[in-house]
This record gives sequence, C-alpha cells and structure tokens, in this order.
Amino acid sequence: MTTPRSSAAPTGRSGRPGRPVRILRAVAAVLASFLAFLAVAIVLGAYFPSIPKAGVIGPVLGGQYPFHLALLALVAAGLAALAWRSGLVRWGRVVTVLSTLSAVGALVIGGVQFQAARAAGADVSLGQAFTELGYPATKPDATETFASPGGEPLQVDAYLPARVSGRQVPAVVLAHAGGFHTFDRSDLRGTGRWLADHGVAVFAVDYRLATPDRPTWDKAPQDLVSALDWVRSNADGYGIDRSRISLGGMSAGGTLAMNTAYRLQNGTIRAAGGNTPEPPASVIGFYPGTDVTEMWHEDVAGTREAAEMFTGGTPEQYPDRYREVSPTSDVRTGLPRTLLVVGDRDRSARPGTVRSLGDALTKAGVPVQVEELPFAEHAFDDAYGSLTSQTSRQILLDFLLPEAR
Repeated sequence: MTTPRSSAAPTGRSGRPGRPVRILRAVAAVLASFLAFLAVAIVLGAYFPSIPKAGVIGPVLGGQYPFHLALLALVAAGLAALAWRSGLVRWGRVVTVLSTLSAVGALVIGGVQFQAARAAGADVSLGQAFTELGYPATKPDATETFASPGGEPLQVDAYLPARVSGRQVPAVVLAHAGGFHTFDRSDLRGTGRWLADHGVAVFAVDYRLATPDRPTWDKAPQDLVSALDWVRSNADGYGIDRSRISLGGMSAGGTLAMNTAYRLQNGTIRAAGGNTPEPPASVIGFYPGTDVTEMWHEDVAGTREAAEMFTGGTPEQYPDRYREVSPTSDVRTGLPRTLLVVGDRDRSARPGTVRSLGDALTKAGVPVQVEELPFAEHAFDDAYGSLTSQTSRQILLDFLLPEAR
C-alpha cells in the first residue's frame, strides 16, 4: 500500500516548512503588505479626498494613473495569494481581498474617466495612458523674444500647424502654471504640440515671475498684453487669423489670462509701452484661481504664499491689488467667450469657485463653458497621456475650433 503524495509545501523534519519556503513566504508577505498598503491608501484617497494625507496623494496618483494603480494592486494580490498558499492563511486572505478590491476601485476610476473622454469626443489612446507619464519630449518650431521689459528678455515658443497656402489658422497664447513665481513656458510643450498637430497655432509665453523682493501683480498682466500684441503683429508671418487669437493659461497662468483678457475688454488695462492690442477672441482658464483674495484665505497647497509673493503683501495691506488681479472683479457684459476646466478633486482651484465664476459670467450674458473632469486633481494635464489630459485637450481643441465639431 502506497501513501499518496501531499500537495502541501515541502517541510523539514519538524513538520514546519523548509527554509526556502519560509524565506519566499516572508518576502511575498512583506512586498504584498507594502504594495497593498499603497494601493488601498491611494484608492481610498481618490474616492474620499477628505481623508488626511491619503486624500492629498490619492486624487493625484489615482486620478492620473488608475491603470497603473490597478496593476500595482493586482501584483499585491498575487503576492498575498502566494503567501496564503505558503501557510499565512488568514493574513494572506485578508490582503488578497483588500488588494483585489483596490484593483477594482482603480479600474472603476479608469472606466469613469474613459466614459468622460468618449463623451467629450476624445480619440482615446490607452497605450498613451500607460506610456506617456509626464511631459513629452517635443520642441517648439520657433523661439522668439517678444518683449524685454527692464532689459529682462521674455520668450515665446511657437508650435505651428503645417502651412497650407491661402489658409489662415486660429491661434492661442498660453501662460504657464506655477503660482505666479515658478515654472516656465516649456511646461506647455505637450499641449502646444498636440494643438498644432490638430490645426491651432500655439504661442507658449513667459512672464515676469514674482520673487520675495519683487511682486509682479502689475507686471505679469502687462507681459501677457505684450505677448498678445506680438502675436497680432506677427500674424501674417505665421499664417494666423487675427480674428481668432485666444488667450489662456493653466492655474496661475489661467488667472493671469482671464484677468488680462477681461481688463482689455473692459478698458481697464493698457500697454505700458507700445500698442494696446484688441481683446482676444476667447479666453481659457484651466484650473484657475478665480479670486486671489480667496486664494490667500483658503491657503491650500501654497496658495497664500503665492498670493503674497504676487501682490507684495496681504489682502489687508493691498486690497486694491488683490481686487485688480482677480478675474471675479471684472465680470460684466461683453466679455470674450470663456472656457473653464477644473478637476472635481481640485483642492486649490476648487470646483465650486470655478462654477461660481461660470455662473456669474452666464448671468452677465457671457458665453461660457464649464467642464469638470472626474477624479482629477490640480494640474491633471501634467501626466500627458492620462485620460483626463486627453479629455482636456479635446475640450480645448473643440473650443478653439467650434466649426470642426
């Protein structure tokens, strides 16, 4: 009579698992624990932004990389299942279930964003969502100096569509993000190249950045006025339709763009030197600060420091400066058509404030389009291939080329 072979893991003379099995089990348990903790924390933070710490990182990583997060959770589930089969039954079962639920939660985020992208008419690339994790490696077609206030050269990167004889294209002047005091025009290279490939000329511009010793509340808007005038002056050379030049920006750049465009329309800003250009045909604000005083009071993710550096002090010290640079101060009839885009998880440019500006513009009779993207935090387009980034580019293109819809 023979004894059936046991399917259990190899054991030593004491009946305990052998050393290789114990090492493998320990490694799998440690890795599974670590990965599962990350996945659970990120998913919970993405769904419940009010959770301390997890609610900060969750909307960023969960919103920009849901499919990567699902893979991470599945790896954790696989390792936990391996430890489970190696003898850590209760622990392995719990971690396997939690990791699997995290993977499902991440895939739901991706599914919701995919539906939003399709609803916006985006030609979704899942391959791009996996591979384009940051800004793409692309270069402008030309770089020029558009102004030199006080001897400080300000440059513009031009991203241009293929030229077609006899055809003029729309253009957009874009101002970069950075809390009024950091980053530069190169952050816009992904959006710039994509729009150019789809028929819109893009001019990504620098503006004077604030420092602790130099507030730029009265300088940066002038720089956008100069940039707009430069693009208009060079429209023929770039094949641009002067009647379809827009002004826009991301975050602080969006605040500046709206403030400058509205003030040009209202006649409350003029060029410090040279010509004062006509107001832009339309204006775009991606996750913008709509009220700089509110930015100071909210004090989220450095908004108070940014507001003080930009204006030179507090709202109590300089109420007129804060009022002058806030787009909400310039809402009235006759303003340019406006696009506002924000993530529904944005902590610093809160969706409620953006919707409120949209409502105020609507009441004033200004054509406005407000888009709120699901599971998206501030600067959601930093991950070029993310579904929210793909969606926002399509929304922007349709706004700039309404006749192509």
